[in-house]
Amino acid sequence: MPEHTMVTPRQYGALAFLPLASFVLLFLGAGIYYQSLGVDYAFYQLPAHIAVLPALMIAMLLHRTSMQQAVETLIRGAGQNTILTMCLIYLLAGAFSSVAVATGGVDAVVNAGLSLVPPSLLVPGLFLIAALIALAMGTSMGTIGALAPIAVVLAEQTGLSPVLLAGALLGGAMFGDNLSIISDTTIASTRTQGARMKDKFRENLKLALPAAAIVLLGYVWFGSVPAEITAQEFSWSAALPYVAILVLAVAGLNVFAVLALGIVLAALQGALFGNYPLGNLGQDMASGFASMQEIFLLSMFIGGLGEFIKQQGGLGWLSSRLSAFFDKVKMQAERSGQLGIASLVFGTNLCVANNTVAIVISGDISRKLAENHGITPKRSASLLDIFACISQGLLPYGAQALLLAASFGLSPWQVVSASFYCMVLAVVALLWLLLKPVPATRQDVQS
Repeated sequence: MPEHTMVTPRQYGALAFLPLASFVLLFLGAGIYYQSLGVDYAFYQLPAHIAVLPALMIAMLLHRTSMQQAVETLIRGAGQNTILTMCLIYLLAGAFSSVAVATGGVDAVVNAGLSLVPPSLLVPGLFLIAALIALAMGTSMGTIGALAPIAVVLAEQTGLSPVLLAGALLGGAMFGDNLSIISDTTIASTRTQGARMKDKFRENLKLALPAAAIVLLGYVWFGSVPAEITAQEFSWSAALPYVAILVLAVAGLNVFAVLALGIVLAALQGALFGNYPLGNLGQDMASGFASMQEIFLLSMFIGGLGEFIKQQGGLGWLSSRLSAFFDKVKMQAERSGQLGIASLVFGTNLCVANNTVAIVISGDISRKLAENHGITPKRSASLLDIFACISQGLLPYGAQALLLAASFGLSPWQVVSASFYCMVLAVVALLWLLLKPVPATRQDVQS
């Protein structure tokens, strides 16, 4: 006999989103309230990983199963492969940041950049470097983890807005991740749609490149340093670990290996060319791990919350409503189907806060939409990746915004408010969908 009888979770449809809505409202409401009182770090007065706990309790109550079965659902969602992968990246990124700061590597890279790059190009330069690393490594999280310490010190030394730099780093990382052929999102979108990676890359490039060009021009125009700056003295040897991880990333080395080697190289450089005692390495790594505790826990809790929404019929309700709506819209079948795919993956990502998971969940329905509306596999794969990227880059409880918020000491809402690349990409993509001429399909002719 089993220890407990398995009960099918109750199906709620739209009501399944109540826990997620309660989390967003509680976290946002508390931040706005404390901000109105003039409290410093208003959005940190109620930490996000605490604000999500009532939402999990509501989700478990709505589940209408045994407590053990509800807990198993929570664990299943929190223990997803993509969630645990992100959490391990958090830990390695935190450790690398801590060791790089302790050995002087971050200061050296910042001052090297200030001595080589014109002030007007610091912000667009950060965007381009993030894009290059993300394109090579296939991960926005690993890119942010490697570059965030540099961007933080850059803000301190130049007077540039930390919010602006966080947004530039987020945008560059999302641009590179979206185009990378080794990214999880690329693999998920092409496999679920039956498309070739190179074809999907070309489709993405049509939208991502114009959006990036617009943002870069904006950074050049508005991102100048507010005052004259002078680079401080630095040791080129201290910058070597960062040069090494950049080369390794471009060479396509796995993100875990890149960050792990970065930790080792930073420690050895500090010991050989500086006065860093190797005996402190363990403490510095532990300190880096501890700095990631909040986003580590929140990512797991959000994964669990997404699993509840899925099992309680929320995602199924969303996909059916979107399909029905776009079937009724009086427009060409192919355009209707493309908007349906874009809306589906965008909305799904709002629920699960993970663009790869959102693509996997939306994949089968999107493929059916594509087949029914005459959309090519490469186009549907591109739409999945692009609109999941847009959603993730604008999500204040997404992993990227949370990591940047923790690194800069900002609110995640401030980070996404400067996610200009994702905003521009959304406008470019929607205009392309709405205005680009599409050939009439058999379904259009029959109607």
